[in-house]
Amino acid sequence: MRAHPLATDAVLALGALLCMVVGSFADPHGPHGPTFGTRTPEPFSLLLMVLGAAALVFRRRRPRVVLAVTAGLSLLELTTGEPRAPVAMSAVIALFTVAAHTDRPTTWRIGVLTMAALTGVAMLVGPLPWYAQENIGIFAWTGMAAAAGDAVRSRRAFVDAIRERAERAERTREEEARRRVAEERLRIARDLHDVVAHHIALVNVQAGVAAHVMDKRPDQAKEALAHVRDASRSALNELRATVGLLRQTGDPEAPTEPAPGLAVLDDLTATFRHAGLPVRVMVQLDRSRDPLPSAVDLAAYRVIQEALTNVRKHAGPGAKAEVSVVRVGASVEVTVLDDGGAGPDPLPAGGAGPGGADGGGDGEEGGGHGLLGMRERATALGGSCFAGPRYGGGYRVHAILPVA
Repeated sequence: MRAHPLATDAVLALGALLCMVVGSFADPHGPHGPTFGTRTPEPFSLLLMVLGAAALVFRRRRPRVVLAVTAGLSLLELTTGEPRAPVAMSAVIALFTVAAHTDRPTTWRIGVLTMAALTGVAMLVGPLPWYAQENIGIFAWTGMAAAAGDAVRSRRAFVDAIRERAERAERTREEEARRRVAEERLRIARDLHDVVAHHIALVNVQAGVAAHVMDKRPDQAKEALAHVRDASRSALNELRATVGLLRQTGDPEAPTEPAPGLAVLDDLTATFRHAGLPVRVMVQLDRSRDPLPSAVDLAAYRVIQEALTNVRKHAGPGAKAEVSVVRVGASVEVTVLDDGGAGPDPLPAGGAGPGGADGGGDGEEGGGHGLLGMRERATALGGSCFAGPRYGGGYRVHAILPVA
């Protein structure tokens, strides 16, 4: 029916014509009630019925024009037909079509106008008394046609709304899936950057020490190479654990080590002390009674790791660092300070200077991936992260991580 609307309307018009022709042979006022075959329609009435049915073929293409044509034919039959033929059936179908394809206010206006015109002419001009059942029938059928058409239109609108909501929900699910994938890729990229930047910086420092003292102090060079080996092993282990998160279900040997956190903060600072960076740590947390959520614990660890890595890479020689982790109400505040050392490029804790490993820019406005990663970690938890130069030299990183 949807593929061939014109053929469907032609079949409907043929059915309406047959009903009108059959109905024109019925006499509702027989001696013993309605009788069939006791009267014959006039040729003019048959012509009006054929024209009304023919107009219904185009009812969906020009609904208002078809209604006007069928209503005019019906009015002509009501004023001239004797006996009266049911030409008004074509107007009833046309009114239903108009109501099904327009809005409710238009349906009411056109419906009331059609009902009033057909019923008024039938009562006032026709040969039957105004109270005849045929006149009341015209009023009833036109009213039901308008109501039925409006109901069909409302149901179609309801179904279309449900379909649209379903399609929109499907699009929303796809967009949410893409957003989660993007967030997960960003998280993995941050983890890989933190791991690689930290350990490669230590390897670079220790390798430089080993190359410098290889000839004169082989024992110290051997110790530096041992630190290189330990740092590279740690980097490989953390990379394996991070990349292991990408394995699919059923892949062998999923990572079993927990994500790093403040529980291994001493091990982290020890690696920097071995690399020649004095680090003083102050932690005011009671993790046994009030443990931190794993996401907050990991974010605090990564912020400290990245900040100390940048201190080691970019602070001047002889620089010192201080790390404090304090529970303040419903948040954990992580602070990393350095005094800048004596070098000409005192940028470290927050971001890299020109030529640093993280790219150009200053600490607050620019910075590389390290500073951006720290901010993203804090923001993802609903917190904040500030990095900038200290008054008097050095650099300061301050992150606030909500616990809830």
